[in-house]
Amino acid sequence: MNKVTRACLAVGVFTIAAPVLAVPIVLDFEGVGSNASIDSFYNGGTDSEGNSGTDYGVEFSGNTLGIVDADAGGGGNFANEPSSDTIMFWLTAGSSVLNLASGFDTGFSFYYTSSTAASVNVYSGVNATGTLLGTLDLLAQYTDNCSGDPSGQFCNWDSIGLTFEGTARSIDFAGTANQTGYDDITFGSATPGGSVTVSVPEPGALALMGLGLAGLGVTRRKRRKVTRL
Repeated sequence: MNKVTRACLAVGVFTIAAPVLAVPIVLDFEGVGSNASIDSFYNGGTDSEGNSGTDYGVEFSGNTLGIVDADAGGGGNFANEPSSDTIMFWLTAGSSVLNLASGFDTGFSFYYTSSTAASVNVYSGVNATGTLLGTLDLLAQYTDNCSGDPSGQFCNWDSIGLTFEGTARSIDFAGTANQTGYDDITFGSATPGGSVTVSVPEPGALALMGLGLAGLGVTRRKRRKVTRL
């Protein structure tokens, strides 16, 4: 075996052994239009309004929307969101599905706010198929311990995540339409943006039905700066 052949084989072995994701990927939904279908915004395409984001190979089911905080000119009935102004939610069907066909491992995490109980399931195949690798049960907690930005009723955000064995290719966000919002969805880490420490939400408050993330009578106010750790 000559040196060139040995070098090629070494490169091939290194490539196969490499992790699916070298660093965590974070989806903060900034730049998605308010009430626009996210569509291919993170897959080299655009949302339904023609806005484009970073190509991470991530595709969402057609009912998955972005929504902008009412304080920033959108219709969102929420406050204290982890990223600047935009979050993910849906208005139709019982769930939203995220596909990352290239796969991710190690962990998965996000921030959420919800007026009802919900669940998030991680699968080995696309479109919520294959082996169930992990489940997160979410509690109603949207008004717990709120402070800072006063103008949205969905004002509390908890971080939650899990670690799992194997390679995941899809996530099913299941719950009641217009009652749960997500931000800073992170692949490759069990806490949004970084380490692998698993966190769980505090016990939630009872839901007040009739409220929704797509604001009902939300008063727009000048956005107040909120310092977050």
